[in-house]
Amino acid sequence: MPSLRLPLLLLIWWGAGLPALAANLQVVVQDAAGKPLPEAVVFLESREAAAAVKPLQGAEVAQINKQFDPQVRVVTVGTAVQFPNRDTVRHQVYSFSPIKTFELKLYAGATANPVLFDKPGIAVLGCNIHDKMVAWMVVVDTPYFARSAADGKSQLENVPPGNYHLRIWHVNLPVGAAPLDQALTVPASGANLTVKMQGLVP
Repeated sequence: MPSLRLPLLLLIWWGAGLPALAANLQVVVQDAAGKPLPEAVVFLESREAAAAVKPLQGAEVAQINKQFDPQVRVVTVGTAVQFPNRDTVRHQVYSFSPIKTFELKLYAGATANPVLFDKPGIAVLGCNIHDKMVAWMVVVDTPYFARSAADGKSQLENVPPGNYHLRIWHVNLPVGAAPLDQALTVPASGANLTVKMQGLVP
């Protein structure tokens, strides 16, 4: 997936009174006009974060009413994901994305084996039978990640103080764009950030 760096505007207020060994980081994600941006994936990357990452348990992306549920699923590297079909029709789930190429032949009910996502990045999911079905797997190499709520707020808890890359991805980034990337130092006191994402497309 090609790398694409787009401008990121950070407004930072350092917090106080949080534990010295584990900081809380609140990130408010906005669009270029300053409106709250829900469903953004926010995560922190570093060498230490990659060493601390563990696979998630019980991860799944279901098919319900001819849609993927959830449409965006965030998992850590090494997570095995199930794709249960809860519709009355059969689906054929696939991805041709560089980080994970797979195809689950026509099936109903549970899949025989989960799909292992062992590389970080973004995988686009589709169904060979229903072209309008689309979803995204965001695979992160860090235990520190969150999704922004309707008010644009996301909360990353128990983050060790240190130097990170703050990365943010949203479905409205241009096709093939990497998550936005900004160096960030997280202090022991924690921090509150407001991030305005530029370059989103409808």
